Amino acid sequence: MYIILLGAPGAGKGTQAKLLSERLDIAHVSSGDLLRDNIKRGTDLGLQAKGFMDRGELVPDGTVINMIVEHLSTPSCVHGAMLDGFPRTIPQADALNVALQNGFRQGVTAVLYIKVENEELLSRLSGRWICRSCQTPYHEVYNAPRVKGVCDSCGGELYQREDDTRATAERRLQVYFNQTLPLIDYYNKRDLLIEIDGQREVEEVNRDLITALKKVEQPGGVTESLLA
Repeated sequence: MYIILLGAPGAGKGTQAKLLSERLDIAHVSSGDLLRDNIKRGTDLGLQAKGFMDRGELVPDGTVINMIVEHLSTPSCVHGAMLDGFPRTIPQADALNVALQNGFRQGVTAVLYIKVENEELLSRLSGRWICRSCQTPYHEVYNAPRVKGVCDSCGGELYQREDDTRATAERRLQVYFNQTLPLIDYYNKRDLLIEIDGQREVEEVNRDLITALKKVEQPGGVTESLLA
């Protein structure tokens, strides 16, 4: 089985990908991690990707697809994979489907979309603060310090990184939704999209994801694995 997990930054996609891949006994494949690993190991595909990145260019879809297909052919993916962070665009989705059909004689099993409203995403992304002295992380809403601006552990000053400001979070979300909304429609039209409310506790979201996957028609696949 090949499952795609979609969700904006701050939606909890990484957490759910880990939980689901363990429950289903399939590999968690992050395109970003895969890219970094290939570059670190100096593989042919990694060297190709590094060349584009060193020139300030985007890594072509073909190179990323080849990395993913090559990884899907390894023993770690014998039962399938949970794809996290790929595809991001419709051309990538088309290319992935062709690669899966050619290499594994099947397409995408299901596409899980963890939906969280924009304001909630901004709250999650922009409330992070870090202690300058001991690096302890805090969050304005979910893990606030006892005294504003002061670390509970060492009394150090808390500061906010540029990446954690609301303005940066707004830009990240704008880029994501510009890319991904067409992809959501693409998979919805193909009856592959399963939308889950992500504005709840991790356990509740995970339970609904599993319940939804149990209904996916996949002989010998998703349902039997989840019920084991």
